[in-house]
Amino acid sequence: MRILLIATNTEIEPYPVFPLGMAVLASALLSSGHDVRQLDCLALGGDKEIIRSVCTEYRPQVIGFSLRNVDNVDSLTSHTHWALREVRELIAFIRSFCDAPLMMGGPGFSLMPEQILDYTGADFGIVGEGEEACRNVLEQLAQGQTPPRITKGTKRLQDKEMHGASPCPEIMDFYLRESGVASIQTKRGCPHTCIYCTYPALEGTKIRAREPGDVVDEIIRLKRDYSISELFFTDSVFNDGLGHWLALAEEMIRREVNISWSGFFQPIGITQDALRLCRRAGLKAMELGTDAASDATLQGLRKGFDFKTVEKINALCVEERIPCAHFIIFGGPGETELTVREGIENIGRLQHCVVCAFLGIRIYPNTALVRHAIEEGSLDPAASCLEPTYYFSPHIDPAKVETQLTQAFKGRRDRLFPPSKGQEQMAVMRKFGYRGILWDSLIRYPASNEKEPSIYACQA
Repeated sequence: MRILLIATNTEIEPYPVFPLGMAVLASALLSSGHDVRQLDCLALGGDKEIIRSVCTEYRPQVIGFSLRNVDNVDSLTSHTHWALREVRELIAFIRSFCDAPLMMGGPGFSLMPEQILDYTGADFGIVGEGEEACRNVLEQLAQGQTPPRITKGTKRLQDKEMHGASPCPEIMDFYLRESGVASIQTKRGCPHTCIYCTYPALEGTKIRAREPGDVVDEIIRLKRDYSISELFFTDSVFNDGLGHWLALAEEMIRREVNISWSGFFQPIGITQDALRLCRRAGLKAMELGTDAASDATLQGLRKGFDFKTVEKINALCVEERIPCAHFIIFGGPGETELTVREGIENIGRLQHCVVCAFLGIRIYPNTALVRHAIEEGSLDPAASCLEPTYYFSPHIDPAKVETQLTQAFKGRRDRLFPPSKGQEQMAVMRKFGYRGILWDSLIRYPASNEKEPSIYACQA
C-alpha cells in the first residue's frame, strides 16, 4: 500500500527533535513491502499546501499521524503549546480533499487514545509500539476489512524485532540544520517507578535492548548517508541497571565510531570508570533525571535515591569535565514551603552544571500521580486530563514558588527558569551558529590551577 506518514510535532523546546518514531515505523513498513513517504510539520514550516500537493501527486491509501507530545509539560506556557488543537485542524484540512483512512499513533497519542481520536476525528489508532500493530491494521485495510478503532500490539518487541530508523533525507537535513542532532533508540522499557512517568505504561517495565552491534551499524549508516556528527540516545534511561549502556560504549570504542553523543541518565549507578568509558566512546553531555531537589520530594516522586547521590554524580561529572543538565521539578508530592527553600539551597551546591527547573507536574492517565491526586482531593476523578492539567502540592503557593525560583536563578546563565528562558537562550545561541546539545556552552569549569569558587548563596 501507499502510506503517507506525517509527524505532527512542532515543539522546539529545548531544541528541535528529529521524529524518530515515524522513521522507525517507516523502516518496519518498508521491510514489509509497503511504499512509504514521510512529512514533518515542523520542517514544512506550517505550510499545509505542501501536504495537499503530496496527497494529490502520491494518492496515499492510508495516512498515519505521529503524535509525539500532547503539550510542552510547562505549567506556565502549556495553554499556548497544546498540540491537539493544531492536529485536529490538520486532520480537518486533509479530510477536505482526501478520503484515505486516517490513522494515529505515537507516544503522545498512546497516553489517551480514545479521547484523542474523539477530539481529532481520525479513524483508527495504534497504541504503543507500532511496528507490528500498524502492519496488522494495514493488512486488514488491504483486504477490505474495517480494523478496530484502537489496535495494540500483541507482544513487546525484542532485539531485532525493534527496527532501526529509515529517515527521510529532507527531514533529516532540516533537523541537522536546526539542531545538529540525530536520534537513535538503543532499548525500550523502564523498570523505575517514578510517580508521574508514562514510560512503563508505554514501553513496559522490563528492559529490552537492541544488540550493540546493530546500534553501531545504524550509527555508521547515519554517518555515511547523512554526515551526522552528533547523536542523542532517546532511551527513557540510558544507564540501565543491566549494563547494556556500557556494552554499547565498548562496541563504539572497538569499532572506532568517533561521534559525539548524549542521553538521558538516572543519577544512580554511575561510577567514575563508567564515565571514563563513555567519554572514550564519545559522550558529550548528560541530561540527568534528578527531578527533585530535596530528600522529601525525591521520596514523594518515588525516585529511589537521595540528594547526596545527586551531588556525588555531579561532582564526578565535573571531575571528568562531562557537562550535565539537571531537570528538576518543584511542586510535586511532599513539597512544602520548607522543602522549596531547602531545594533551592541544595541546587546551590551543584557546581559547574546546568539546572532546568519546572513548576508543577503534568498529570497523565494511568500513572501513579493521577491516583495520588484523586486520593488527595487535588484532582476531580472525572477529569479527562486531555487539556494541560497539572499537579501542585496543596502545601505550597505556586505563584510564590515561581517568584522564589526566578529570584534564585537571576543572573545565572546556567540556571534556567522559567523553561521559556532556556528556549530564548538556546535560540540566541543557535542564531550565532551553535549546534548540537549546548549544555557545555553554558558551563564554565575552573582551570586546573584555579581555586574552586565558594558555593553561591541562593535567595529563597
